Amino acid sequence: MVSRNGLLRVRLIVERRRVDVAGRKLWALTYNGYYMPPTLRIRPGDRMELAMENRLGAATNLHVHGLHVSPSGHSDNIFVYIHKGRTFHYSYRFPGNLAPGTYWYHSHAHPMSGPQVAGGMSGIIIVDGLKQYLPPALRGITEHVIALKDFQVEGDSVKTKQLHIGAPTNRTVNGQLNPTIHIRPGEIQLWRLANISANIYYNVRLQGQRFQVIAHDANPSDRIWQADSLLLAAGARFDVLVRGGPHGRTELQTLPYRTGPGGNQFPQATLATLVSDGAPEHPAALPTTFAPTEDLRHAAVAARRTIVFSENAAETKYYINGRQFDMNRVDIRSKLNTVEEWTVRNNSDEEHSFHLHVDDFQLMSINGRPHQGHGWQDTASIPTKGQVVIRIHFTGYTGKTVVHCHILNHEDAGMMAVLEIVK
Repeated sequence: MVSRNGLLRVRLIVERRRVDVAGRKLWALTYNGYYMPPTLRIRPGDRMELAMENRLGAATNLHVHGLHVSPSGHSDNIFVYIHKGRTFHYSYRFPGNLAPGTYWYHSHAHPMSGPQVAGGMSGIIIVDGLKQYLPPALRGITEHVIALKDFQVEGDSVKTKQLHIGAPTNRTVNGQLNPTIHIRPGEIQLWRLANISANIYYNVRLQGQRFQVIAHDANPSDRIWQADSLLLAAGARFDVLVRGGPHGRTELQTLPYRTGPGGNQFPQATLATLVSDGAPEHPAALPTTFAPTEDLRHAAVAARRTIVFSENAAETKYYINGRQFDMNRVDIRSKLNTVEEWTVRNNSDEEHSFHLHVDDFQLMSINGRPHQGHGWQDTASIPTKGQVVIRIHFTGYTGKTVVHCHILNHEDAGMMAVLEIVK
């Protein structure tokens, strides 16, 4: 679905349906009857009018993950509950300076976000404009959405109850098991890597190649940087350039990854197969610089805060600053048009996927070591018994929103806090 003349009109019907999931007929939670629902495509400055009809047996809602947009009213308001049989009309007005890149949408209905997203309720949003920073010869390159989405099976259904994060799962790309992606030798493509699963991490590698990263969490990089593998914590995205190698087949894999002694072990798996074939292309040169970014290292800091993630795993209780989520309590109050520095500390034996709504942040350090991320992000994995320091510039919007762990089982079990941005 693509915006026209500055407007995207969308109708999303949420229902449990028996659909094709990775070649199997399974009952799943769907948007418009699809396990892999429509990709929504907009441009900076657009409006989106979205009607959501709930045909589930439980309440739901919608979050447009990562987008810099109002958290109030009929916009990205995660405190809304759409009850069974009701339709809610969302209305979004996106700023003209909205960062281009890959975002996603999913249920944020507390405490059901984990089961609903695991059941299938997640999809991709693309904000166009990222290719403008490429040389003219590369602005027409082929792009592929690589939506990483996993499902567990119980009987004839995608599992939504008693979800165990480390249980065997089926990792799909766009709802398919090991699909084939074609590229010509020497050809450069844009891949939009997005972890739109409920709980798990991906450590993605393309055998024999390095990713050329141009954006992280839909924030264009100040320069193109290289990586042999990319860790996509729950909720994270990377936009990367991939160059076709010699004729042959290459696996896109997720490598083994452990989130700590109290966390989970995710095994290696093949996600997709890249086939290099056809007439070779002359390799195009890539620039060293990419997009302008705001650097907060020398900004005046209006407030410093410590945000502590902790848990009582035996009782399945998770906390921020010693308290479980309460939508009627404001935990953090920040002023619009100021920069704050947060030390986000993890007191548990497993990594947590820190996520902030409305405003993205610059990751300054990890466990005391300065970090150069070449731009901003909206998600960061907090090391086991460690900490990160971030800086946030609150701009554009006031209102109540949230900060939370994007491992949705943890969010549903209390690891979320209310942030109010005030004038």
